[in-house]
Amino acid sequence: MILKATQLSMDFGGLRAVDRVDIEVHEGEIVALIGPNGAGKTTFFNCVTGVYPPTEGQVLINPPGGTEAAITGLKPNRIAERGLARTFQNIRLFPNMTVLENVMVGRDCRLKSGVLGAILRDRRTRREEEQVIHDSHEILKKIGIERHVNEQAKNLPYGAQRRLEIARAIATEPFLLLLDEPAAGMNPQETRQLDDLILRLRDVEKLTIFLIEHDMSLVMRLSERIYVMDYGKLIAHGSPAEVKSNPLVIKAYLGEDVSA
Repeated sequence: MILKATQLSMDFGGLRAVDRVDIEVHEGEIVALIGPNGAGKTTFFNCVTGVYPPTEGQVLINPPGGTEAAITGLKPNRIAERGLARTFQNIRLFPNMTVLENVMVGRDCRLKSGVLGAILRDRRTRREEEQVIHDSHEILKKIGIERHVNEQAKNLPYGAQRRLEIARAIATEPFLLLLDEPAAGMNPQETRQLDDLILRLRDVEKLTIFLIEHDMSLVMRLSERIYVMDYGKLIAHGSPAEVKSNPLVIKAYLGEDVSA
């Protein structure tokens, strides 16, 4: 287990958006969290990654080669430092910065020079900045958008913007990557390319992937295990075949074929 949420709940006034959800993610997996719109999926991600402090429950991490620790209620930057990175349902790039600069921002949590080094511009700081530029170029190559390196983020094609968000996330050197609807708005060709990228991140970069996605074809192709939420509650968990045939899941999707 590298991530464990226990009895996680989130209230907004009188509304319980996440209701005592238990989820585990194991090293090397691709795990999906699915459910109808409004089921509480993104709110759950927000609780795990520090955007919201949960009303109840606990979030534990156990990094590969590390020590188990509670991250419940930590600020997002502290959680990123501990090895969790995420993308967002609505793209959150720095639109007027270049592609390279967007990735370099992701490297910030791994820098050692600090404010004093930035002011004095000593040799160590300059070396570190050169290394950040080199590492950011390498990340862009891995993600497949290095040709856009000097373009402003706002000028990228939509699919490339989605990839840039992933590049910025992996620049933080995570062990767990959380993707919130990474295929949203993509055409079929872009979605297939995203499939290949996610598998490469898991198999080559050795990242564990936890994703929210409405594209059930992608979910069924990639996921080893699937959790299903509806009205804030966890209603099913299992392999793609088990989830696809679960009556509660079929009902939650109003009878839709969840493989479609």
